[in-house]
Amino acid sequence: MIHNIIFDIGNVLTDFRWKEFLRDKGFDDGMIKRIAKASVESSLWKEFDRGVWSDQELMSAFVSNDPEIERELHKAYDDIRGMVTARDYAIPWVQELKANGCGVFYLSNFSKKAEEECSDALAFIPYMDGGILSWKDKLIKPDPQIYRLLLARYDLKAEECVFVDDMPENVEGAVQQGIQGIVFESREQVEREFRKLNVLGSCQAAPDRR
Repeated sequence: MIHNIIFDIGNVLTDFRWKEFLRDKGFDDGMIKRIAKASVESSLWKEFDRGVWSDQELMSAFVSNDPEIERELHKAYDDIRGMVTARDYAIPWVQELKANGCGVFYLSNFSKKAEEECSDALAFIPYMDGGILSWKDKLIKPDPQIYRLLLARYDLKAEECVFVDDMPENVEGAVQQGIQGIVFESREQVEREFRKLNVLGSCQAAPDRR
């Protein structure tokens, strides 16, 4: 039976709107593609979320991917407010699930800079029972250790959890640890999947853990 729901954050409870963010900064489509190739679409972005490099080290690495656009890369990433934005349904959804007795947690590849500069998008976190932002533990999905760490830290049983993420490889990583998985497409689609799994009925039947 499912007693706990684990959510990814980006493009599940928030919008990770990097293309729109770069467009808002005045870049045309051609420059957006170059910036993306040097940064968010490169393997370096995982290190941004892993939190092992300083902002300066990471920017130097982005620039090394395309030295001709150093100025544009700094303009894009020196201030990333607006890259991650709130989804209106996040807090009500968390509250609804908790009112039905579910434990609700987060597990997200998320950088320190994004947490600090996009903090308004994370207003749902205080309503949750805990979770992991990758930069704090220097682990990123789908590394098996990050799922194991979440389970251990909050004394959760894998078979009593369902993980919701928009990236299939991250969901598969959870499934390999014995956690049920749902690939996010929309809130409505996930709620249909919850009904198939009788998530709310299982949560309501769970013993009081508080």
